[in-house]
Amino acid sequence: MQVEVTRDVFKLAQVFTISRGSRTEAKVLTVRITDGEYQGWGECVPYARYHETLESVEAEINALPEAFDRDTLMDLLPAGAARNAVDCALWDLEAKRAGKSVWELAGLDSPGPEITAYTLSLDTPEKMQAQAAENAFRPLLKIKLGTADDMPRLEAVRAGAPDSTIIVDANEGWSAAVYADLAPHLVRLGVTLVEQPLPAGEDEALLGMDRPVPVCADESCHDRTSLPKLKGKYDVVNIKLDKTGGLTEALRLRDAALAEGYDVMVGCMVGSSLAMAPATLVAQGASVVDLDGPLLLAEDRDNALTFDDKGVHPPVAALWG
Repeated sequence: MQVEVTRDVFKLAQVFTISRGSRTEAKVLTVRITDGEYQGWGECVPYARYHETLESVEAEINALPEAFDRDTLMDLLPAGAARNAVDCALWDLEAKRAGKSVWELAGLDSPGPEITAYTLSLDTPEKMQAQAAENAFRPLLKIKLGTADDMPRLEAVRAGAPDSTIIVDANEGWSAAVYADLAPHLVRLGVTLVEQPLPAGEDEALLGMDRPVPVCADESCHDRTSLPKLKGKYDVVNIKLDKTGGLTEALRLRDAALAEGYDVMVGCMVGSSLAMAPATLVAQGASVVDLDGPLLLAEDRDNALTFDDKGVHPPVAALWG
């Protein structure tokens, strides 16, 4: 097999801001694996929060041996962006070899569209209200928060989109005291989920804390080894392929989390339709789907995913799988 890694940059439709900073473009790595006759591909988004860079992830991929498969890949690379792109490329390659869809190879039911959240970037209350009003037609909005002064933003978004379901992502930006203070207002404003309110290393404070709105583990949950540390703290786990290290582990994490009584959210980094395509399979039947990466871009891959009033649709074979 030949493994090729390239860097791609996709401009964002507008500046995207979370509690950790802002960006104007999505920088991704594209992996192509060729066996002579067929080629499969995948995409990953190296994430600084997990000590990943384009250079470090590219080096991990380039250090792989000449021969490996999805099973041996699990031992060759840790969970993370590098393994994600390679694992998804291998699934795509296998599907093309077999003349079948990835969902058939994985023993899954035929996938359909799933309603996805649309993310509102962290900004002033006035600008967030304008964002909410512009997207009030969407059934599910996700608000990026994570400061000690988020109450006006919550009020503004609800005023801008009175009928949308709202979920909140604090990106580890709150303290236990801030979360406890905001919790009753989250209920009042109809928020249905809170992602990672506390830093992953400080989430012991969630033990025994009243959770009137379900709390979702994002930065605290990477793969199946994370699950024992979540007990008593979280109600939902956010599965992202760049954290699990690919579709293979994402499907296993989903099954394990459901078996342990967690609800499942399927999320994404800001990437192209190629990055979202495998995640649409994990998202089938999930409690919350957040695969809006392509909606935040000013440009996308050819044969991009379809988004309509039914949600995000599974990929066509010309894109992936």
